[in-house]
Amino acid sequence: MVDPDPPREPAPWLVVFDLDGTLTRRDTLTGYAFGLLARHPTRWWRILGVVPALLRFAIGKADHGELKGALLHCALGGLSREHLAAWTACYVPRLIRGGMFAEGLAEVSRHREAGHHLVLMSATVDLYVPAIAEGLGFDEWVCSRVRWHGDRLDGRLDGPNIRDREKARCLRTLIARFPRRRIMGYGNSRPDLAHLRLVDKAVLVNAGARLRQAAADLPVDFKTWI
Repeated sequence: MVDPDPPREPAPWLVVFDLDGTLTRRDTLTGYAFGLLARHPTRWWRILGVVPALLRFAIGKADHGELKGALLHCALGGLSREHLAAWTACYVPRLIRGGMFAEGLAEVSRHREAGHHLVLMSATVDLYVPAIAEGLGFDEWVCSRVRWHGDRLDGRLDGPNIRDREKARCLRTLIARFPRRRIMGYGNSRPDLAHLRLVDKAVLVNAGARLRQAAADLPVDFKTWI
């Protein structure tokens, strides 16, 4: 009688990390925009153009995507690809060096060394998310995209804001590309729950009492990163 084949090792995990508040200590979009404005103080007056979108957001007539696009359009609109690429090359190493949770970076390294397929999935924008993904050794990235007019930035979103249900839709697309993979997701906020409900194992970082309660039905680990 021939011995059966030994059991195969399970396929590597598909691991999806959120960015802001999960890997980073604070919001990256405002850090990126205001950091560049600090180098160009003559552009500060343009921030006043965000007020209409901010008021619409306050009364529920605008969503996060519109507000985000308004900030980028007013603060950075008209700048060239070359100019923004140079700022990204300055901003991203500084962010990785001092703006991220050490525990989060260690988790990314652990998954990478285990051969897992790493995806950085964020509602923030492709002005700098690809550079962060490359700097941290991710295999790919998914994020909101900004609109351009030729070589000049418009700044408003060119497509959906990758948040909440849209992030869940993107994860479903990834799952279809990697059948039979076990899936692990890292997040830190209520909007992340939409896509974390699709994973085999979820991790919520620095979750408060309300978020813990909202995630009670998930296969979730809670971690505190400082």
